[in-house]
Amino acid sequence: MARSTAIAPLLPPSRRGLRGLWRNVRISKYLLILLIPGTLYLVVFNYFPMYGVLNAFVDYSVTKGTLHSPWVGLMWFQRFTSSVYFVRLFRNTVVLSIWTLVFSFPVPIVFALLLNEVRSQGFKRTVQSISYFPHFVSVVVVVGIMVNLFSSPDGLLYRVVLFLSGKQAVLILGSAGWFRPLYIGSGVWQDFGWDSIIYLGALSAVDPQLYEAARIDGANRIKQLQHITLPSIMPTIVTLFILAIGHLLSVGTEKVLLLYNPAIYEVSDVIGTYIYRDGIQGANYSYSTAIGLFSSAIGFVLLLIANAISKRVNEVSLW
Repeated sequence: MARSTAIAPLLPPSRRGLRGLWRNVRISKYLLILLIPGTLYLVVFNYFPMYGVLNAFVDYSVTKGTLHSPWVGLMWFQRFTSSVYFVRLFRNTVVLSIWTLVFSFPVPIVFALLLNEVRSQGFKRTVQSISYFPHFVSVVVVVGIMVNLFSSPDGLLYRVVLFLSGKQAVLILGSAGWFRPLYIGSGVWQDFGWDSIIYLGALSAVDPQLYEAARIDGANRIKQLQHITLPSIMPTIVTLFILAIGHLLSVGTEKVLLLYNPAIYEVSDVIGTYIYRDGIQGANYSYSTAIGLFSSAIGFVLLLIANAISKRVNEVSLW
C-alpha cells in the first residue's frame, strides 16, 4: 500500500520541545532582558498610539472621548483634499522631500567610499568623529546658527556683503528662493556623517581577498570600486533607499517651523506644518489625525511600490 503523503494535523509541542525552548531562554536570558526596553518603546510609542487613528473617522470631543464621539467616516479626508491649501501643501511636501532625497541620500555613500580608501587609521577616526558631531546638535541650535549667519541686518553674511560691496544684502531667510537650499543643505551637513556609519559597516564586511585577487589581475582602484565595492554594498544601498522612499512625505516639520514665516508660505508650508497650525493650535484633533493618516497611507503605498520594483529589477527587497 502506498505511503500517504498527506500533511498530518499540527500537534502540540512535545515536552522535549518545551524543555529545549526554556533551555534556550535560560541561556539567552541576558540578551532577552536587553530586548525589553526596545520592545516597551515600540509598544508604548508606536503600537499603543495607533488606537488614536480612530480619531480620523470621528468628530473627536475631549469630553466624550474617541469611542463615544460621533462617527463621521471620511469627512475629514474629503475636507483636506478639497481644501484650497491642499495643492500647495502636497506640492511643497513632495518637492522638498524629493530634493532632500536627491542630495542627502548619495552624500553618505560617497563619503563612506572616500573614507574607506584612507589608509591612516588615526586620520580616518578623526574625520569620522568630526562628521558625526553635527548629528547630535539640536535642530534648534542649527537653525539658530543659520539665523546668526543669514538673518538681516544682524547676520554675519549680511555684514560681510555690506562691507565688501557697500550694497544691501538680500533678506536670505525671508526669501522664498533661499528656503529650500538652506533646508536641504543644513540637513546634509547635519546627517551625512551619521548616515555613513551603516555604509562603512557594510564596507568593512567585504572580503579583502576579493581586492587582492583584483590587484593580481591588474585592476586599479576605480575598477575595484566598480566591480567589487559597489556590488558588495548594493543590497544595503537598495534597502535604505526603499526605506527612504517610504518616508518621502515625512518632512522634518520642526526645522520647517523654525525656518519659515508667512512671507514664504508658498514654498515652505508643508503637510506637517499645516497639521501643527490648523490641527494642534486650532484644537482640531480629528482633522490633524486624518491628515497624518493620509500622509502615512501614501508613504506605505510608495514603500510597497519601491519594494516591488526593486525585487523585480535586482532581486533585493525588504521582504
